[in-house]
Amino acid sequence: MIFQAITTKYYGPANVKGSRIKATAQAGTVWLEYDDGLSSEQNHNAAAKALADRYGWSGGWIGGGLSTGGNCYVNVEAGEAFSIAKREG
Repeated sequence: MIFQAITTKYYGPANVKGSRIKATAQAGTVWLEYDDGLSSEQNHNAAAKALADRYGWSGGWIGGGLSTGGNCYVNVEAGEAFSIAKREG
């Protein structure tokens, strides 16, 4: 099975819409209203989860920030995980 990465990005309020988070993968996109009761990270996580749920993608997900802003999430199935050694210096 091939998995798709999910990226999320924050969009500030516009004339007719409030702040939103957009989650995108090759399969499609979802938009969620920004929830002021959640942290920025929690809002991005919720958008990524909403997209994964839409397509029935399950399993463990790990995410991290992008240098261009937003986050990226990848699916990690048991037995397929890898680690990157921490570089000293």
